Amino acid sequence: MEKLLLAAHVLAGILFVGPVAVTASLFPRYAPLAAGSGDPGLRDAGVAAVLHRVTRSYGVIALVVPLIGLLLAGVQGRVGEIWITVAMVLTAVAGGLLALRIAPTQREALDSPDDGSRLRTLGAMTGVFNLLWAAVVVLMVVRPGAS
Repeated sequence: MEKLLLAAHVLAGILFVGPVAVTASLFPRYAPLAAGSGDPGLRDAGVAAVLHRVTRSYGVIALVVPLIGLLLAGVQGRVGEIWITVAMVLTAVAGGLLALRIAPTQREALDSPDDGSRLRTLGAMTGVFNLLWAAVVVLMVVRPGAS
């Protein structure tokens, strides 16, 4: 059971969190700018809308990752270990950032394009989101304080 849960946890992380990291990171590149805000480059509102939809839907589906992780930690008897607690806090912060800031800001950028300042902020938030997940992965590998 433990190996099955571990495989499901890793696979879910790759298949569900990975796409969110990619689509959220790509969104600012394709999101529209207000008219007269400089070179539009490769901006495409249709592509940005798809990226937003994938970010939102895979963000919801990615909730399975920490759920499987908690189940796995329970099966392994590791729920009280500090690295699990830190990983869960970082996961909650990343999820909150995605749900409360990144996805709504993407929607705002689609609904009312600005001069790009919102997209720069969005890029920074997405970078923090991705760094949080990178920290969680490092915790899963290094497991500081594991018994």
